[in-house]
Amino acid sequence: MTVPTERPRLERGVLLLLAVASGVAVGNVYFPQAISPLISSGLGVPPASAALVVTSVQLGYGAGIFLLVPLGDRVPNRNLIVTLLMLTAGGLVAAGMAPGLSTLFGAGVLVGVTTVVAPLIAAMTVGLVADDRRGEVTGILLSGSTGGMLLSRAFGGTVGEWLGWRAPYIVAAAAVVLVAVALMVTVPRTRPTSTQRYPALLVGVLRVLREEPELRRSCFYQASVFGGFSAVWTGIALVVTGPIYGLDARVVGLLALVGAATMVAAPVAGRMVDRRGPDRVTFVCVLGVLGSAAILAVGAVGGAPGLVALLVGTLLLDVTMQSGMVANVARIFAVRPESRSRMNTAYMTCAYLGGALGSWAGARCYAHLGWLGVCGLLAVLSGLALLRHVAHRVSSRVIADEAAHSVSR
Repeated sequence: MTVPTERPRLERGVLLLLAVASGVAVGNVYFPQAISPLISSGLGVPPASAALVVTSVQLGYGAGIFLLVPLGDRVPNRNLIVTLLMLTAGGLVAAGMAPGLSTLFGAGVLVGVTTVVAPLIAAMTVGLVADDRRGEVTGILLSGSTGGMLLSRAFGGTVGEWLGWRAPYIVAAAAVVLVAVALMVTVPRTRPTSTQRYPALLVGVLRVLREEPELRRSCFYQASVFGGFSAVWTGIALVVTGPIYGLDARVVGLLALVGAATMVAAPVAGRMVDRRGPDRVTFVCVLGVLGSAAILAVGAVGGAPGLVALLVGTLLLDVTMQSGMVANVARIFAVRPESRSRMNTAYMTCAYLGGALGSWAGARCYAHLGWLGVCGLLAVLSGLALLRHVAHRVSSRVIADEAAHSVSR
């Protein structure tokens, strides 16, 4: 059963705070990518084993999205978001004090499971604004998430290099607590849109995934592209600190910082979605991701040319991946307004399962095939997304032609 909801007035300052909160939460998933070499040396484990910490957070994030985000349709959003942030802070402290890799892995899973407030914020905020602003608001929130993703790597690499790999976890925990307090004071109360019990909400996630082809298509796009994206960022930490370049973790953070242009690109992509529709934006973005694979491959030559290729390639990858995500989210939020948290749950679960598998596959490709293997993986995954998009366009055109022919008869 759905419950009609009123739309409280959403002030711009609150919207910006929600974007910052999304960035802080998402950043907890990504800063371990920059410090995995430091974890390797600090705990005395192989680099590939330390990279599993990144995978643990992403696996936890995928599980948290599936298990907790559906509650956004059933539980008052502000209370749920603040509670999850406080649990995240506890997990970050546990990770920063972990005596070994197994404990760090477990703490990473806990952080991933609980730091899922960005999709909750997105579903809540879209319900507080007019429908013709959906793409714009989605772009602003994703800009915040992107900022968290990029800046967290710079933060993790810099703080970790100065103070050791444990310090980023403790500082991140303090930031999460501050954001939780700010949200508790400023975010308007919202009424749940559903009275269904928790098991029914979980079943509803699987139901909308089965019943909505647009949702399945968006899930495939994002899982493929995000898998390649995660593979690249897992591999970059290894290649930059490895024998080709011999640099430290701060450089990984600086590479991520260059991608801050995505914070500007996401709102622009949102406006383009509002004007031209999500499919055109998706097509351009998938082509951009595929092109980034070719540019990034030049990074294997090393030296200044290779480093420039890494800078340009990661910038293009970040911008196109995040802009494509704006299109995907706008597409799924237009389908069932009363089930946005469940729709977002299905979408984000698929995306982050793809990301976790991409991180795992990226570490193995680097171990066996080097940096070119990672770039090849990105090309294959983005190529699959492009093929899926072309197949949809062809299918839609055939259906339209048949409908026109039927009318003419």
